[in-house]
Amino acid sequence: MKDYRDILTRKNQRHGIIQLNRPEKMNALSHNLRAELFDALKDFEVDPDVRVIIIRGSGRAFSAGYDLSGISKTSDDRDYVEKRSGLPNVGPIHPGQGQWPQHLLSGYWQIWECTKPVIAQVHGYCLAGGTELATMCDLMVVAEDAIIGYPPVRAMTPVDIIYHPWHLPMRKVRELLYTGDSVTGREAVELGWANRAVPIERLCETTEALAERIANVDGPMLQMTKRQINRVYEIMGFRTSLQVGGDIQELGRVRPGGETFGRIAREKGLKAALDWRDGPFGDYGSAPPDAPRPAAATW
Repeated sequence: MKDYRDILTRKNQRHGIIQLNRPEKMNALSHNLRAELFDALKDFEVDPDVRVIIIRGSGRAFSAGYDLSGISKTSDDRDYVEKRSGLPNVGPIHPGQGQWPQHLLSGYWQIWECTKPVIAQVHGYCLAGGTELATMCDLMVVAEDAIIGYPPVRAMTPVDIIYHPWHLPMRKVRELLYTGDSVTGREAVELGWANRAVPIERLCETTEALAERIANVDGPMLQMTKRQINRVYEIMGFRTSLQVGGDIQELGRVRPGGETFGRIAREKGLKAALDWRDGPFGDYGSAPPDAPRPAAATW
């Protein structure tokens, strides 16, 4: 397998595993990490021995969201980032104002169009962009105590990828996006957002068993079934709704007051900005150092 910087990859029986590997940053989605993820996804897609792909995280979280710390600034020696844009190579370069959500969508369509089923294995924090990555996978298997939410809607912008109405009841969509509150993994299954919730010590075992169960079906059959399901949702407006949602996200960014979070982060640091955003709600505190992590989730 390739020697990546921010992810780990391996094959196990008939499934491939992509493990986000920035545990010290709770797997914050830097440009390089996302670029490596998409590269590994393509490698597994063309590997005849792999029928299913699992995406999971190292350490105590799946992903706390997009990297807001400035570490996303890309140096020239990162092989998997588009040199002209400094962003992951997702096809279009998307220059200019208002293109961030469309850039993200171009990346997530690679998961949507990947000919093999992709399973998100979620534990710990799964926030903001982390929820987008997990939700755009075909299936989600979650730890019962996972914390899944989208806090940026409290003060930054509307969601980048408005997937919520496709997975949740309308009343719950409004509640979560009006408050930025989270649900547990167990609640995510009850709402229809995730497929299965299990104790964290069984998460790896359960996810990989599901991958191998799917792998009993031959690859070409899985490919046609995934394509069939995708096209039905596209006819129902899935692609268009996410693209239009991205346009509205940009309007939220340029609204009066839309610069406040960024200004606080620049002047006082990211922690101060997060405290300003989430303090009135009293949640999303740091997980303790001994927070549980999935059994056998390390290399």
